[in-house]
Amino acid sequence: MPFGAELQPGGGVRFRLWAPAARNVNVVLENKSFAMSKLEDGWYDHFSSDARAGTLYRYRINGEQLVPDPASRFQPQDIDGPSEVVDARSFRWEDQAWKGRDWREAVIYELHVGTFTAEGTYKAVISKLPHLVETGITALELMPLSDFPGRRNWGYDGVLPFAPDGAYGRPEDLKSLVQAAHAAGLMVFLDVVYNHFGPKGNYLHLYAPQFFSERHRTPWGAAINFDAEDCGPVREYFVHNALYWLEEYRLDGLRFDAVHAIVDESPKHLLFEITERINAEFSGRQIHLILENDANQARFLGPGKYAAQWNDDSHHAYHVLATGERDGYYVAYADNPAEHLARCLAEGFAYQGEVSPFTEEPRGEPSRHLPPLAFVDFMQNHDQVGNRAFGERLSVLTSESKLDCLTSILLLAPSPPMLFMGEEWGCRQPFLFFCDFVGELAEAVRKGRRAEFSRFASFQKEIPDPLADETFRQSVLKWDRADARVLELHKQLLQVRRKEISRVNAAPGRYEMLAERVFSVLWPLEDGGVLRLLANCAERAFDLPLPPRGRRLWGPEHGRRMNPWSASWWIEQ
Repeated sequence: MPFGAELQPGGGVRFRLWAPAARNVNVVLENKSFAMSKLEDGWYDHFSSDARAGTLYRYRINGEQLVPDPASRFQPQDIDGPSEVVDARSFRWEDQAWKGRDWREAVIYELHVGTFTAEGTYKAVISKLPHLVETGITALELMPLSDFPGRRNWGYDGVLPFAPDGAYGRPEDLKSLVQAAHAAGLMVFLDVVYNHFGPKGNYLHLYAPQFFSERHRTPWGAAINFDAEDCGPVREYFVHNALYWLEEYRLDGLRFDAVHAIVDESPKHLLFEITERINAEFSGRQIHLILENDANQARFLGPGKYAAQWNDDSHHAYHVLATGERDGYYVAYADNPAEHLARCLAEGFAYQGEVSPFTEEPRGEPSRHLPPLAFVDFMQNHDQVGNRAFGERLSVLTSESKLDCLTSILLLAPSPPMLFMGEEWGCRQPFLFFCDFVGELAEAVRKGRRAEFSRFASFQKEIPDPLADETFRQSVLKWDRADARVLELHKQLLQVRRKEISRVNAAPGRYEMLAERVFSVLWPLEDGGVLRLLANCAERAFDLPLPPRGRRLWGPEHGRRMNPWSASWWIEQ
């Protein structure tokens, strides 16, 4: 990397920092301080022959403030402590034969390392890999790991994007997890956050205010500077972060958080620059890049661009069908949730430029030209569960029959499905919002959380305190409570998917509404066949005009009559 602490081939360490607003910078190694040479364009540099792997260091700005390295590879004493020099080449990788897996095979499992097991560590995740493989999972998606304040956090308050948080273990422990996953045939993706820094522990304003631009505003304040003066080093910082995770940790892909908040009006959007650099440097491996984009901008998806986008539209349709809820953004799907879901399954987005009743503005771009593989579908994730007041999962919000039906649609549709940790065994625990701030920031978060739900009278005194350790503990998975029936259902569905669905390239589909909550979706297949879904998401049985024909993959054996809350899958010629 062009910045940070880099061990040199002949020994010693090169330290480099971009600090254009600093008058002078020292690097402090243990208890010794060394003046850094001032280079052009705001860069500072120093070589130390005494530093080595394990050396602790900080930068002193203008002879006063000590700060961690913004490109730190590890923070053994949390975000405000010293950074540690890490030998990026010391780990003994034994997975050289691993080149990744085809995107068609992706069955994604989103997990939060700290709550996935009682231990809450990278090493403990390894112990659960056999369960995931046996279930039919093919890819882990880790929630953000960048160093955050305190002992517990979702990860979206990270301030040091290159440093995996020490609460879960050391860098070599994370590498061991990736290697073990590869040995088990599992891909590993990581959620990265390039739209903002967390509210505590970010010292960039002190010595590099050019990292931010008042030209654009985001929900977190001034936007990160991707298109104004002095944006070059800022862009490189994030481009290298993406390359870093893929190279040093051998990850198989990245999920980019809330890219609609990455504001870039330059000739080449940062997202396109990242894909170009990754495609150029990792041509021998299968790397899969995934977006979260509330704006539904199909322009970023397709060959040579991003493999897929989290499809919030499909989630919202699934959720309204399952629960009948119509608060907030669910109002945009409440008119006809079955048709919204059918359109998502066939064409990608439910909103492709139409006016959303929630925002009363046009939303999205046409997506019907894109294949199902361009959309990651899900019924639950950390946001849609954890941002509820009480963090309820669908297992406690809807009936068994509805959830079984919708699960069979999710897991057998050609779009890559994603499960949220514990979903495969019917977890009924909440996943709550939690963090570990102190002082005024902690109280501001607490008050903000209460204010968010203040319009719901029943919530005013009951919202779990996001700062309380008990709130975190309630979210830690209790594996001894697994529902064997639900787990077996997921295993059976994923066996069918592995045998029948992951082998095919399905073209964009077409859908037909047979009744208000009954629909058919057809996807043309490469061999000239057709994959068909028949779904009845109503409380009453429905009689088809003609009985289904072809080879049944899943669902009840029926003639023309479809039972309430049933779905069947067919291969037709």
